[in-house]
Amino acid sequence: MSDTILVGTDGSAGAERAVVWAARTAAIHGDVLRIVSAANIAGLYYGGGLAVGESMLDDLRKASEGFVRQAEGTALSVRPGLRVEGRTWAEAPVPLLIEQSRNARMLVMGSAGRGQFLSTVLGSTISAVVGHAHCPVAVVRGRGVAEEVPVDGPVVVGIDGSPISERALAIAFEEASLRNAPLVALHAWSDVVYESTRGTARLLPQWESLRDDEERLLAERLAGWQEKYPGVEIRRDLRLDRPRHALLELSGRARLVV
Repeated sequence: MSDTILVGTDGSAGAERAVVWAARTAAIHGDVLRIVSAANIAGLYYGGGLAVGESMLDDLRKASEGFVRQAEGTALSVRPGLRVEGRTWAEAPVPLLIEQSRNARMLVMGSAGRGQFLSTVLGSTISAVVGHAHCPVAVVRGRGVAEEVPVDGPVVVGIDGSPISERALAIAFEEASLRNAPLVALHAWSDVVYESTRGTARLLPQWESLRDDEERLLAERLAGWQEKYPGVEIRRDLRLDRPRHALLELSGRARLVV
């Protein structure tokens, strides 16, 4: 596994929050923090030539270089002595981040960017990267200042019994152990809407009658992890709810949701 935490920046408040979180995470793992910024010069070409002048290209390069320097300063203010490297690329952000993710332990992105490098919401840029990245992707949410990036609360992980859920569980235990945080293992087994005219919920047995099976599934998935991470406090959360609703509720008091 790589010893690099990768973070993208465009100079926005969302990017700054991502840099703060990435710097803390790199320090926890003992990793290098790699900061990248995309000038996206390729998007300025039209037909066979440039649609803008060289002066604008220089401005874009300088702006990206400034974003990286600013992010480096932020990272070092958060974790003095952290190994930090920064670079500006003349590429579009999505392919840049996907390619750079090949050699990273984790890619960190902010959820409220300027609309060029990062997305103003969890939209096209982040969705594209999350769907194709070669490493885990952390999306740092929130609208406050960077200093308000949460450092308390549990690590929350959603468990559904699938192979990818097992991978998420492994990452969650590692992060909880490194952060000295309790781990909330959530298993919500209802993902239907009773009010839907086409829903099948009315045709199924009472959900409470399935509770024993769901408790067994959760116990099986957690088996062995306590021995591997004896210092992690495990809190089981089994509920009759739609998974996305339960995860969103828990995210309000968590430092990380996997």
